[in-house]
Amino acid sequence: MNQKKAADYTSLKVALVYDRVVKFGGAERILLALKEIWPSSPLYTAIYDQKSAKWAYHFQIEDSFIRFLPASFRLQEILPLITPYIFEKFSFDDFDIVISITSQDAKCIITKPDTLHICYNLTPTRYLWSGFKEYYRQPSFGLLNPLVRYGMKMVFPSMRRWDIISSRRPDYYLAISQTVKKRITHYYHRKSEVIYPPVDTDAFVLPKSPPLLNYFLIVSRLVSYKRLDYAVSAFKYLPFRLKIIGSGIDEARLKKIAPKNVEFIEGSLTDQKLCWYYQNCLALIFPGMEDFGLTPLEVQSCGRPVIALKEGGATESIIDKATGLFYYNKNEKALIKAIKAFLKNRFDPKICRNNSLRFSKKIFIRKMKQKIYQYYLDYQLL
Repeated sequence: MNQKKAADYTSLKVALVYDRVVKFGGAERILLALKEIWPSSPLYTAIYDQKSAKWAYHFQIEDSFIRFLPASFRLQEILPLITPYIFEKFSFDDFDIVISITSQDAKCIITKPDTLHICYNLTPTRYLWSGFKEYYRQPSFGLLNPLVRYGMKMVFPSMRRWDIISSRRPDYYLAISQTVKKRITHYYHRKSEVIYPPVDTDAFVLPKSPPLLNYFLIVSRLVSYKRLDYAVSAFKYLPFRLKIIGSGIDEARLKKIAPKNVEFIEGSLTDQKLCWYYQNCLALIFPGMEDFGLTPLEVQSCGRPVIALKEGGATESIIDKATGLFYYNKNEKALIKAIKAFLKNRFDPKICRNNSLRFSKKIFIRKMKQKIYQYYLDYQLL
């Protein structure tokens, strides 16, 4: 085993591994926070798109041959067939600790006995397990959906077997929520501990002037499993405006079903601009079952409440009737009823803000640093 002095933390070499560096969202904020703990850590990934992932210039990126393939980023939905093999080819012989941050294949890496592998799991591979029904219902390939469904039936059994095999490779698991912790136990039969992802409470702050409060807001990737479709349709029957910030392969379908009072905000927003939208909304609408979900906490950090489906990570970050309101069924009628109930209640911005502070980046860094080093010390004794 590695014979470095247990207390000599600063000399430990740490590498980060992430599925795909192609966008910016909650998982990418996790990577930036980890970078603050280990500034010299390189980032290994199967795919790196410099144009759409400008945030990653902070890192030394180690990627794969996929960048040389034509149209590789348009084919991301079929890349899981080859990305496990890409991660297996990376060498981590020079590192003491490797942290894989993953909801897919980054856990597939192979490390030698001297190298500790910790998986910070965003969720067990969603399209294979907890989200299979949603993906099968709406694969988001348009006219090719029937063919894709047939392909899913053919290849998913072997992909599930491979996912189980690779799930045994990490030495320890951390989960982003109690929801994900339960999935890790259920699907992978592995123990895990929870460290909640960080919210940048310094970037998302209370407004200095009275907010507008004249629209509802959704901030999300526009993909089918997020279930934005019924939220968009609900506003056909409501007099209020809905603004949607995000992009994704489901964008065209959602725009097609959207009524005139639903507006899609185009382009990438700075945190400052996103903060403005949070501060001035009536409430954030959170219609899907998420692994955890940072947007409810970002909007609470700005003093605004959340109307959320009572499933998944939302139940861990929202205090019902204090920082938001829950509803129980994934359909238009339930959401409309919740919005009408919401309008009859008052929510204190300071209570919303204080709730978000429990998930601050400062707390995340402290807990993550303590836990990683604890695992490292324990690993030396094995």
